Amino acid sequence: MVESGALERVDRGPREFSRLVDPALLHGPRLDRTWRLLRLDFTGIGFATLFFCWSLTPSLLPRDWLFQGLIGGINAAIGYTVGTVVGWLVRRYFLRHRSWWPLPEPWSTGLRVVVTVTCVVVSLVMLAYSAAWQREIAALMGAEGTTTTGYIRTGGLSLLVGAAIISVWRLLRELVRWIAARLIRRWRLAIPTATTVGILIVTVLFFLLVDGVLMRGVYAATNAAFSLQNSTTRDGTEQPLDPEKSGSPESRAPWDTLGYEGRNFVSRGLDADELTAANGTPAKDPIRVYAGLETAEDPDARMDIVIDELERTGAFSRTVLVVIPTTGTGWVNPTAAQAIELVHNGDTALVASQYSFLPSWISFLADREKAAEAGKKLIDRVHERWLQEPEATRPKLLVYGESLGTQAGEGAFGTLSDIRQTVDGVLWVGPPNSNRLWGQLIQRRDPGTPEVDPEYAAGLVVRFADDSADMVEETGEWLSPRILYVQHPSDPVVWWSPDLAFTRPDWLKEPPGEDRSPSMKWFPFVTFWQVSADLTNAAGVPDGHGHNYGTLVLDGWITVAQPEGWTPVDTERVRSTLESLSGTEGPEK
Repeated sequence: MVESGALERVDRGPREFSRLVDPALLHGPRLDRTWRLLRLDFTGIGFATLFFCWSLTPSLLPRDWLFQGLIGGINAAIGYTVGTVVGWLVRRYFLRHRSWWPLPEPWSTGLRVVVTVTCVVVSLVMLAYSAAWQREIAALMGAEGTTTTGYIRTGGLSLLVGAAIISVWRLLRELVRWIAARLIRRWRLAIPTATTVGILIVTVLFFLLVDGVLMRGVYAATNAAFSLQNSTTRDGTEQPLDPEKSGSPESRAPWDTLGYEGRNFVSRGLDADELTAANGTPAKDPIRVYAGLETAEDPDARMDIVIDELERTGAFSRTVLVVIPTTGTGWVNPTAAQAIELVHNGDTALVASQYSFLPSWISFLADREKAAEAGKKLIDRVHERWLQEPEATRPKLLVYGESLGTQAGEGAFGTLSDIRQTVDGVLWVGPPNSNRLWGQLIQRRDPGTPEVDPEYAAGLVVRFADDSADMVEETGEWLSPRILYVQHPSDPVVWWSPDLAFTRPDWLKEPPGEDRSPSMKWFPFVTFWQVSADLTNAAGVPDGHGHNYGTLVLDGWITVAQPEGWTPVDTERVRSTLESLSGTEGPEK
């Protein structure tokens, strides 16, 4: 960051260096040093206000004042940096030789007052507009909106966050100068050399601290914390006695090794009597197979147990076998599991395996390759064993994934052809933007179709849907096995990408999807942090929006599995059952 008072010229000798660098910085009183750290560049203030106001514009999801304050402060700090660089360049190359520059003190003081007052007034006006935009987005999703007076708190929090970021940067800058001064005095280095060495030293130390100490320390601490949670059991969760479930007394996967989410998965769901009551026809007890991280010492051994469990429970004699690569903690969407069991009246087998202690969002940052490897290993082993069954009697093999689970599932396949040759159908819900296969399909979508609602090869093999209407089969031939991606226009998991910092994506150039505000615009850096903040509340919105897909997974299952003789009446009956069960299962951990 370059600010007013920065070096105006470069010389080689240490004596000249002492004239260019404020002596108070290196030798002067603490008061002078403190003032140098605290004083502000008014061009930077103007740009900081501009970036802050940009950050107040709407994004994908409604944001409360706390989230808005955080991203507002981050973007204000970025704007301040841009402003100080622009100001320095203007002063150095445009104003430096002007006869009227610098301005007389009264004019300079007046200009600073005008800039400060204008920035405050503009920020307050934009906060009022922003509160109205947030209410607009909340209304699109059927959520409660914020109040204008409550949203004003955003300004104070953004000021604190921005000041903290700028302070850290200035401390690093002062450290560079301190190192450069000592290099010059001790080894008589030229100013450019000493400054370059100082920057390198501080950069290396900073990244070693952040990546080598803080990030790894946080990762280790987080892993330890969630590994402790993994050993707990959710209130009301009891060991299953049905032999069709892993963790039962007959199971090779002991109950106490399944982990928090595994125990939750195998102990939940409707039994044969409950399914019979819901559907009105005799049902079977569904099979649920699961292996936790502690079920075996390594992934291959866990897969051996998974296959043994499938054989023990008779999974290969069921109508449908669903492989579910999980999210970070091993979580399986309970609504998705119950939906497929209701559709097939319990004549199903579901199989999943845990590969991490960490929640999905942490695994996304730190364990994406691990997720893909785990998904490939699970699908490959189940598919290999499935092929040993007679083709006429083996179950329909389906794959389900949600969020990071879609990335784990995609890891088993290289192309659409691989999928079609391996399984009988795929349902992927809320795919992250970084998914390799999904990204290729979006990039190669049919000309003229929007990124938010694309078509690929006229929907002949793979389709994309954001509601049940998109899954209707009246839009041309759809070959089996079917591959379906379900994604909301407002889901930040689907649309977040580091590229947002520098590039406007197609989905922000095109008309907005059904539940995205038309007022959302793209701004460099700003939109990236807005959507990043949306990620933290992606599932905290009503069903049918954001990363909360609710009972839409039922429509997805019906579309992909194509149950024989199924009618819209059956769909609504099952949906009613699922809605009555909602709230009895916890969200992903």
